[in-house]
Amino acid sequence: MLRILYPHMYVPSILEIDPMELKKRGIKALLMDLDNTIVPRDMEEFSQEVVVWLKSLNKQGIKICVVSNNGTTRVNKLVAPLDIPSVVRAVKPRRRAFRKGMDILGVTHAETAVVGDQIFTDILGGNRLGLFTILVVPMAGKEFWATSLINRRLEKLILKKISRRVSHKDKKYTVR
Repeated sequence: MLRILYPHMYVPSILEIDPMELKKRGIKALLMDLDNTIVPRDMEEFSQEVVVWLKSLNKQGIKICVVSNNGTTRVNKLVAPLDIPSVVRAVKPRRRAFRKGMDILGVTHAETAVVGDQIFTDILGGNRLGLFTILVVPMAGKEFWATSLINRRLEKLILKKISRRVSHKDKKYTVR
């Protein structure tokens, strides 16, 4: 039963996700969470490192769509300058937003990975659709009050179980 909460991969940062490794797995698109995954919740722009990484994905032919529970204003302010499509007010872990992101990118389930910092929204939502899921350690910064009050506390229990099941390769952790 807990298996639906386990990511396929667990990494310390999105910067540790190797585009070549994704391609080897047949991944052609990433549905990415926004806050505390690719930008701290309290920041209004991407770091230069993240911009370079996002552009490297594009150069490798990997498409990106941000799937966020945030509203249009915040998401568009961040992704529009990089011409990244988005799905806002996603209500993750519901499947509709993930499907919409795949439709926007024109990819199949087998070609898609979900990247996010929360088990009960990003990972659960991606796993419910049978997508490859990548959990990242949340970026430092302000959290939404409900996330820190509820989700992060429950996630600690799941992360203990995940840590027992990981295979450590460099800085990447593949969950068995």
